[in-house]
Amino acid sequence: MSRIVYLHGFASTPLSTKAQFFKRKFAGVDFEIPHLDRGDFEKLTVTGQLQAVDQAVRGDRVFLMGSSLGGFLAAHYASNHANVERLVLLAPAFEFPARWRSRFTEQELAEWRARGARAFYHYGYKADRPLAYAFVEDAAQYQDAPDFAQPALIFHGKRDDVVPPEVSERYAARHPNVTLKLVDSGHELTDVLDELWQGAANFLGFQNP
Repeated sequence: MSRIVYLHGFASTPLSTKAQFFKRKFAGVDFEIPHLDRGDFEKLTVTGQLQAVDQAVRGDRVFLMGSSLGGFLAAHYASNHANVERLVLLAPAFEFPARWRSRFTEQELAEWRARGARAFYHYGYKADRPLAYAFVEDAAQYQDAPDFAQPALIFHGKRDDVVPPEVSERYAARHPNVTLKLVDSGHELTDVLDELWQGAANFLGFQNP
């Protein structure tokens, strides 16, 4: 049976609620949660995170699970690696490069560039941490909605105000290999974890008690 590699979201860690929930539920399965910023949030980039994913996968046949930005990373990685067999994406941040820039005014981006870093709340540290402007520059080179051929299951909250469900609806409408399940939740999805577990376990072919 394939290993599972779980990719956490932006400004998060392997200790996130969803990551640890699925690790417990997939007890007995080789389940890895790489630390995507590799301990240095300030130097975080999409490229660096994809390198961390590659180190965790190690060329094995794997299932990828990804939450928010981790879902965007999983899609990008799968688009270039046929050893990824299936994907389960939780509120994936498709259209991330464009949507990320749209969060800030041109003046805010210019100030971030001039200062070199900008503070963001980090859920793992439960405090603000600086993030270098290189994050913006690096993200711009990546496709908003990477195409991958593998079967995928997407869960997206109907009340998501961070990544609107329409983002996943647009993606699923263009990709017949993708099954989209809209759930009654917001972006975090922590209030529907059992529903996510049931669907993910069935989709990945694991015994679902």
